[in-house]
Amino acid sequence: MTSSLQCVDCAQQYPIRRVLYACESCGGLLDVQHDTSALSPAISPAFFDGRLGALAAPYNSGVWRFKELIYPGIHDSAIVSRMEGNTNLYELPRVAAFAGVDTLFLKHEGENPTGSFKDRGMTTGVTQARILGMDRVACASTGNTSASMASYAAQANMQGIIFLQNQQIALGKLAQGIAFGATCLQINADFDRNMELARLAADKLGIYLLNSINPFRLEGQKSIMFEALQQLRWQAPDWIVVPGGNLGNSSAFGKGLREMLEIGLIDRLPRLAIIQAEGANPLYRHFSTGFRQYEPVKAETIATAVKIGNPVNLQKAIRTLEWTNGVVEEVSDQQIMDAKAIIDGAGVGCEPASACSLAGTRKLVERGVIKRGDAVLGILTGHVLKDPEATIAYHGGRLPDVAPQFRNEMLQVEDNLDDIIRVLNQRRP
Repeated sequence: MTSSLQCVDCAQQYPIRRVLYACESCGGLLDVQHDTSALSPAISPAFFDGRLGALAAPYNSGVWRFKELIYPGIHDSAIVSRMEGNTNLYELPRVAAFAGVDTLFLKHEGENPTGSFKDRGMTTGVTQARILGMDRVACASTGNTSASMASYAAQANMQGIIFLQNQQIALGKLAQGIAFGATCLQINADFDRNMELARLAADKLGIYLLNSINPFRLEGQKSIMFEALQQLRWQAPDWIVVPGGNLGNSSAFGKGLREMLEIGLIDRLPRLAIIQAEGANPLYRHFSTGFRQYEPVKAETIATAVKIGNPVNLQKAIRTLEWTNGVVEEVSDQQIMDAKAIIDGAGVGCEPASACSLAGTRKLVERGVIKRGDAVLGILTGHVLKDPEATIAYHGGRLPDVAPQFRNEMLQVEDNLDDIIRVLNQRRP
C-alpha cells in the first residue's frame, strides 16, 4: 500500500521519507495520506477486535493495534513503543449529571505511559525519526509534549531537546523531561515564540521537530478515535468534545473519523466540539466571525496545556469542523477548575486543560446546542498529577479570580484524639 505526504491546501504530494513539515509550493500543512481504497476488505471491526488483549508487540499498543490505518507496511522492528493507548472509557453518572446529559463517556488519555495523550503521537513521530535516521529530536512545549518526547527519545537512544517558557510550567511535567534525560532550554518567551525558535533551530541544525505540525504525530493521535469507537462497539456518539490548544487532537480526530467512515468502520460522523479557555481562544474568536477574521491572542489561562495563542494546526481544525458540522466554545478558568473538581471527586482526576471537555459540554447543554438525550464522548487529555499545584491552590482558595465551588479544604487538627473525633463527626456525609 502506498502512502505519501499531501498538502491540505493545494494537494501537492511528497515522498513519505522526506523531512518536511509544510508544503514547499504554498506553505500549507501536510497530511500523511494512505491509499484507503487499497486496504483489504478484511479490514473490519472484527479484524481489529481480534487484536484486543494482545500480549506481543506491536499489537499490545493501543496505537499500533490499528497499524494498517496508522503506518501500513512498516516493519515491526522499526516501531518505538511503550504500550501506549489502551486507556479506559469511563461512564460516571455524577459527572454526566453535572454536564446535564444522560449519557457521557470520558476517555482518559492521562492513563498513557507519561500521563497524557501525547504518547500516542510520539510513538509515531519518534518511529518516523528512526526511519529517517535521525539522532536528535526537538519540541517546544507547555509540558506534556516535552515529557512524552523525552521518554520516547530515550527509548530510541536519541537526544531530546526541549524549548520551554520560563514561567507557568507545571512541575509534574517539567520533572519528566529532566528525569528522562532531555536537554532542556528554558527561554524567556511564551509557547508561540518557542515554537518559532524550535522550527528555526531544527531547520538550521538538522534536528527532527516533533510538535504537532509534524503530520506523523497526528497519525498516532487519531488512534484515540479508533480506540474509543472500538470501546463503543463501533457505534458513533452524537458528540465528541475535546480541549483545544495547538489543535492537534482536533485535527487528528477529524482525519481519523473520516477514514473510519470511508473504510466502513462507522456509518456516520459524530459532531465535534472544540473547547478553548477564554484566555487562549483564537479559534473560538475565528469561529464566531464565520472564519472571516483570524487574530492570534496573547494566551493566559490556568490550563497551561492549552495556553497557546497561535495554534499551528488551525487550518486542519477548521477542516475537521467543516467535516463534522462542529462547533467551538470557550470556558473560563472558573468553569475549568470547577469541572476539574467534579472529575477529580469522581475518583478519576485530570489536569486542568482536560476539564475543558466537561466544562464545555455543560455550557453547550445550557445553550441548547447539545441536548440532554445526546450521547457525548469527552476526552481527558492529561493525568491529575500533571499539575498538582493548581489542584492544591484551588481547594485552598488561592487561585486568583477563581472561587472554588467544590472545595475540599485541608483541615487543621491538633494532636488530640477528642479534637480529631469532633472534626470527623462534623464532616460526616
